[in-house]
Amino acid sequence: MSTYFPSGKGLEQHRNWHVIDANGMTVGRLASEVARLLMGKHKPTYTPFLDMGDHVIVINAAKVVFKGNKTEDKIYRHHTGWPGGLKEVKAKDLLAQKPVRLVELAIKGMLPKTKLGRAMGGKLKVYAGAEHPHGAQKPASLTLSAK
Repeated sequence: MSTYFPSGKGLEQHRNWHVIDANGMTVGRLASEVARLLMGKHKPTYTPFLDMGDHVIVINAAKVVFKGNKTEDKIYRHHTGWPGGLKEVKAKDLLAQKPVRLVELAIKGMLPKTKLGRAMGGKLKVYAGAEHPHGAQKPASLTLSAK
């Protein structure tokens, strides 16, 4: 008897949609659980080299929290590509200005850094408020334990 081995065909019909409310959740704990759903590690058919994950909608991204002094100490950096173009922003400023970007950076940082990881990141939808336009997909509400 051979082991079941999924092929890359027909995977789209087995994807579920999940809605996660990020209100009061710690950024890192939220990101690790969402990355697990995007990769498909929660499924028994998980295969490392296939995109087996589900679609995830994160709402209330503006209400995530950092523990400890991370709001003051954590710095997000990016380079513009021009000489002297290193830009830095503190976590509290990024949370105030672009909370969606902060949550996306945390989640996508926990995905593989390959074409497959970018495809997994494409199934992530993040919204700062409580509303989202994906009602037609009938997403199931998923409650993560805020430890």
